[in-house]
Amino acid sequence: MKKIILLGATGSIGTQALTIVRENPDKFQVVALSFGRNMERGRAIIQEFKPKMVAVWHTRDKVTLQAEFPDLKVFNGLEGLREVSTYPDGDILLNAVMGSVGLLPTLDAIEAGKTIAIANKETLVTAGHLVMNAAREKNISLLPVDSEHSAILQALNGENPEKIKKIILTASGGSFRDKTREQLSEVTVKEALKHPNWNMGNKLTIDSATMFNKGLEVMEAHWLFGVSYDQIEVVIQRESIVHSMVQFVDGSIMAQLGTPDMRIPIQYALSAPDRFHIPFENEFRITDFSALHFEKVDYERFPALKLAYNAGKIGGTMPTVLNAANEIAVAGFLNGQVAFYNIEALVENAMNRHTSISNPDLDTILQVDKETRAYVKTLL
Repeated sequence: MKKIILLGATGSIGTQALTIVRENPDKFQVVALSFGRNMERGRAIIQEFKPKMVAVWHTRDKVTLQAEFPDLKVFNGLEGLREVSTYPDGDILLNAVMGSVGLLPTLDAIEAGKTIAIANKETLVTAGHLVMNAAREKNISLLPVDSEHSAILQALNGENPEKIKKIILTASGGSFRDKTREQLSEVTVKEALKHPNWNMGNKLTIDSATMFNKGLEVMEAHWLFGVSYDQIEVVIQRESIVHSMVQFVDGSIMAQLGTPDMRIPIQYALSAPDRFHIPFENEFRITDFSALHFEKVDYERFPALKLAYNAGKIGGTMPTVLNAANEIAVAGFLNGQVAFYNIEALVENAMNRHTSISNPDLDTILQVDKETRAYVKTLL
């Protein structure tokens, strides 16, 4: 029985993770969790899964829950997240919160000796060197939850990582993959939130449409698998059936295929190297697909991906700037303050004004993150 600490229980990844726990009560137990502002859903989760410790964001919600569940330990804010992430009885931390708020809880959990299942891209993007160094020092496994990185992990099973020629990350192209740059000036929030293949949260869906999501995944792959940015290629795979590939020095390519359902990579991260049955409404059959389509990425059409590669290659605090600027810009778009096609421009603006600091410590990363967010907010 694996005892799970779940950060972000009411989000898309968290909800699907709870489905896996519900379907495998003999294999998994949620012992601690966090959620943000969705008290109705959070309350139902507490009643069903009966965790021993919970973190919420606001103090008023903490007070409310403590009164309703007097035997439950309840914390709030970032300190609450950090408290939950190190819950002594937990075996594995599934970090499914959105944004750079997931960084400190992850570092705390590593220090506490927890296995990490990472769905929070920003943790590796903003502080990959700190996270990977800490994991190596503590001999902690870092298991990716993203479908793309899970595919790479599976393709590398039994292989010598030194024989990797390149990693090939696949991308659907998002909601507007067939629109020109000129047509993007008219798109609405409602249109942007209609992903062609995946069911994801709002932030991830917008990032998929701009391709910032794939840019963050490029940086994640760099840290997770120890490859250079020149060894990471992105291709459009419209059906979202081939989740990613690894090409080896002999020219062979290993690919992982499956239905676009996040339960697969979530469950693999929780159960690896074992596999458990997942009940599907429609089982994946390769014969249902007479063709699979692959296309080169047009970096002029998707400038976000070019910005991400540039930030990764510059390194230091530049990925932190890219991530922080993008989070504020996407929030601005969702709130009606920013046009969709201006999201990349805001990020590029923030990157152009920043001089990267090499090998930053945690305090520097947090300060740059804070300053970048404040700056981009002045541009909205």
